[in-house]
Amino acid sequence: MKLLNYLIVTLLTVLAASGCKKDNYDPPSAMLSGRLQYQGAEIHLEYNQVPYQVYQFGFGKTGSVSNTSFEQDGSYSLLLFNGEYKLIVPNGQGPFLWKKTAAGNPDTITVRMNGSQALNLEVTPYYMIRNAQLSVAAGKVNGVFNIEKIITDANARDIERVNLYINKSAFVSGAGNYNIASAGKTGAEITDPANVALSATIPVLVPAQSYVYARIGLKVSGVEDMIFSPVVKLSL
Repeated sequence: MKLLNYLIVTLLTVLAASGCKKDNYDPPSAMLSGRLQYQGAEIHLEYNQVPYQVYQFGFGKTGSVSNTSFEQDGSYSLLLFNGEYKLIVPNGQGPFLWKKTAAGNPDTITVRMNGSQALNLEVTPYYMIRNAQLSVAAGKVNGVFNIEKIITDANARDIERVNLYINKSAFVSGAGNYNIASAGKTGAEITDPANVALSATIPVLVPAQSYVYARIGLKVSGVEDMIFSPVVKLSL
């Protein structure tokens, strides 16, 4: 019995030591950050709707170590261990084209982490919202902007609609929780892409506040995700 008790205690000690050793690994500390862009211009999105994936190969693992989404300003950030990773945006995600391989799979960007680094991701949007000017007058938010068609080859798509969204917080989009008012036009109603105007009435704010947030969104036909202008805070 004494021998059995000794063996049990020894086994528990070994297991405890093993567990402590495992728990004492340093957490990841290398920050990978950047944003989506097209020729240096920022790509703005709907919050938490466009995912990206980061893979690390080796150590017997090939699964994604991160499956999260871009922020609404198109930025991303995550903590990693030093090592080599692959970053992709899955097929069918985003209001843009991500580079593909000859087989039609999402092309990967190789990221070698040796300390923190910034890495902007170049994509090709179907359209860009240019020179968006938002202002408040007579209880309305007014927006004037122009639209540039970027993709004009066989991958080109039409505009389904454009929208002006207003919200009480800085998260602004077409989702129910992210706007308190909106106005829109269909693609067929846009007669001059170089001069598009939208106007939305500001509802009664409860509780009252002296500002709202607004931005323009563009929906491409057959593409789930919208592209946006930057969020603007407007004083009332």
